Amino acid sequence: MKERIEALLADVRGLVCKKEQEIEEARVRLLGKKGEITKLFEEFRTVDKEQKRLFGQALNALKQEAAQKIEELKAVAQSGASANGGSKEDLTAPGDDYPLGSRHPVSIAREEIVQIFRKFGYDVAEGPEVEDDWHVFEALNFPPEHPAREMQDTFFVTDNEQKNPILLRTHTSCVQVRCMETMKLPIRVVCPGRVFRNEAISARAHCIFHQVEGLYIDEGVTFADMKQAILLFAREMFGPQTQIRMRPSYFPFTEPSAEVDVSCNICHGKGCNICKGTGWLEILGCGMVDPNVLEASGIDSKKYSGFAFGMGVERIAMLKWQVKDLRHYFENDMRFLKEFETSI
Repeated sequence: MKERIEALLADVRGLVCKKEQEIEEARVRLLGKKGEITKLFEEFRTVDKEQKRLFGQALNALKQEAAQKIEELKAVAQSGASANGGSKEDLTAPGDDYPLGSRHPVSIAREEIVQIFRKFGYDVAEGPEVEDDWHVFEALNFPPEHPAREMQDTFFVTDNEQKNPILLRTHTSCVQVRCMETMKLPIRVVCPGRVFRNEAISARAHCIFHQVEGLYIDEGVTFADMKQAILLFAREMFGPQTQIRMRPSYFPFTEPSAEVDVSCNICHGKGCNICKGTGWLEILGCGMVDPNVLEASGIDSKKYSGFAFGMGVERIAMLKWQVKDLRHYFENDMRFLKEFETSI
């Protein structure tokens, strides 16, 4: 027994453990119910009476030294974890390689549109998504009884029968109104943002979508200026060979007004299923700012003129990447979003 006590004592004094799990394993091996020191105490019962005092003192000293060694190792391990912010992990180990995500295609398209107009000298303006009736409708030549209000199904926040009710904006033209009310002339801005309309969700429509609208007001601004700005944008966005055409249209806040088509960048004007065989794709609406809109914001319509335009970001993204279903942009399907990883 003497040799075994001396061997275990040497084992205890030479014990080296850095991790708490290793320390616990050493404690169980030495002092557990079936540990080596515990077994010696069981065998001590069979020792001759003459030797019990000698071996008893040696065994108690071994047990005390083993317990003290275990506590010292635990204290060292815990102090090391505290120095590393309490982490039990090895902070020197190499990190895991996590794959990068990508920006959403709508965000990519919106940023590209905005950057194109920044190059043309336009500032960027944003406004609240929860607006009042004045900025969304009335200041844009939508009187209460105007039938054009029926073109846009509105989410009202307050009772729509009260004076100047609160609503979710149906277009970002309300930001243009705020710009006309507060900015010094001349004004040249684009207004990106999210808008809301009470529409049935389908492959080509959604109750939430994004717009970028533009406004330019100065002395002597003409329809030709507007056409040139839109042509330059279309060629920056879809390629230098892109052509545009304008079709007469109607908007309450512009006169004259037009819808703008670009030559199909898939079939190059020959006709395909994307352009429905016409060779053209509609991208935005535009027009010269109605004098009533200028006057409503305190701008002298006899001295100043301007043009405005607006486009759906999802629509531009659909044309740019040939996405046929608008709902893909809102479903967070990772298989769809992974296609844009290289566009981060």
